[in-house]
Amino acid sequence: MTPAARLAAAIEVFADIETRRRPAADALKDWGLSHRFAGSADRAAIAGLVYDALRRKASSAWLMGAQTPRAALIGMLQRERGLDVAAIAALCSGARFAPAPLTDAERAALSSEALTNAPPFALGDYPEWLDPHLARVFGEDRAAEGAALATRAPLDLRVNTLKAERDEVAPKLAHLGAEPTRWSPLGLRIRLGADAKNPAIHAEPPFRKGEIEVQDEGSQLAALLTHAKPGEQVVDLAAGAGGKTLALAAMMENRGQIYATDIDKRQLVPIHERLLRADVRNVQVRTPRGSPLVPSPASGAGLGWGLADLAGKADLVVIDAPCTGTGTWRRNPDAKWRVRPGALAERVKEQAALLDRAAALVKPAGRIAYITCSVLADENADQVRAFIDRVRDFAVENPAETAKALGERAYLFTAAALISGEGLLMTPRRIDTDGFFVSVLRRSA
Repeated sequence: MTPAARLAAAIEVFADIETRRRPAADALKDWGLSHRFAGSADRAAIAGLVYDALRRKASSAWLMGAQTPRAALIGMLQRERGLDVAAIAALCSGARFAPAPLTDAERAALSSEALTNAPPFALGDYPEWLDPHLARVFGEDRAAEGAALATRAPLDLRVNTLKAERDEVAPKLAHLGAEPTRWSPLGLRIRLGADAKNPAIHAEPPFRKGEIEVQDEGSQLAALLTHAKPGEQVVDLAAGAGGKTLALAAMMENRGQIYATDIDKRQLVPIHERLLRADVRNVQVRTPRGSPLVPSPASGAGLGWGLADLAGKADLVVIDAPCTGTGTWRRNPDAKWRVRPGALAERVKEQAALLDRAAALVKPAGRIAYITCSVLADENADQVRAFIDRVRDFAVENPAETAKALGERAYLFTAAALISGEGLLMTPRRIDTDGFFVSVLRRSA
């Protein structure tokens, strides 16, 4: 396919996403199935165009003065790809399989400085209804923070120290351009171009041998900031597919015990194979059993999930809380346009319930590590303050103390992260990771 034909196809896919309000991955898959002549390079290029258009949807609409799929793709070519009017016009030639020629209005829009007075939500490429939420956290920097969340994420890997060291693994992935991450001592990063396909990491020998896992550097840091230690009793209360469970097991050197569970047992399905491949031997997977078994001292909401025997015994409870995922917009640019106020309210309720369940598990002098991949105060600082008000024998650990888990990197990390009285926030603009909030809450002795 020619570049112009790829652009026309991307406009078609974008229209499908918008019309049917469906995930981009589903629309791209369906397009590929119905256009089997398109090769893998074509499909990757079309996906890149679609995802970039989703990343720059608000600014492109403002620039072009229209909210059509064509406007989204054409505006993105200037906003994200840096093409000038002549280059865009060459793609939109009206030739066979190419988009129709640029109109006079489109040429004028592309030549204008329409974004000079654009509002923050357009400059930052996020939904307008989220503007007051982001203003609470970032103030006048919210457009810049949003724009950073709209960039394409690299592919980050965590080296499994139960099987290998970073210096051993890096040369094995040199052909992919893997380089050490800035903050995590366990990470490797592969930077990806606009049209690049994600490399087939699952086929690489280090992955098959369990020496690496796919995990954003921010997620790696969040695990390190829990200060999990060998010999501790740890509960991973929202383990999902087990990404942080695996990281905790490596930190604990397979000593002590981790109990991994999740409110949605379907999320736990991949964890068993991952534990085996990573040579993790200190994890028990507790599948939810339904009704609550132990009352929560804070709310009476109950523990449930087969954890009654662990009440008051955990050194550490990790909550990788379900959230709006605003911190992962780099990886899921279509998700930010699907999030709704009702979803935020629902996540807030779930997070509060998890914190209350965690409180029932923690022993005196134990701790809760509350983690979200969100940048919204509603899910982060507000949740922590509300929990402290409900459960009076917990206090927030000084974020500077929490950051000491990063060793010599701690000072620069705390200078870069957004620090508050409730915890610390990583963002792409500040740390060059996904957006993650971490708060460590310690129970009095």
